[in-house]
Amino acid sequence: MVSRKLNNIIEALGKHTDSDSVRVLNEVGTNCPIDEVRELAAKALIRKNVKESLEIVIKNKGKGINDLSASVAMTAINELLALKDKNCANTVLDETINSECEKEIIDTARSVKALMTFSI
Repeated sequence: MVSRKLNNIIEALGKHTDSDSVRVLNEVGTNCPIDEVRELAAKALIRKNVKESLEIVIKNKGKGINDLSASVAMTAINELLALKDKNCANTVLDETINSECEKEIIDTARSVKALMTFSI
């Protein structure tokens, strides 16, 4: 169980508008060995709903929708589906699908894109 203080720190970083908050969430949150911390970091990055933060959880192996933990990946996917404005996420998904990324990352992006299409 993640402490209330850590939860508050991740939530506060998610509300900051500067790019340093994205960097810290990426470096510390998405690389943490604790699944719950990675889930909270992925949620915070997705809720920012900016290209820089969405690229971290969509395009990177082992992070966000590509996390090896099913609970982290599903949390990230559900958070993407819950976005009110899906335009930026759809753009990043399209870029990922049309990129030179690993096949698994492209396949995951394609699957999430299909889910987002049906969740509108």
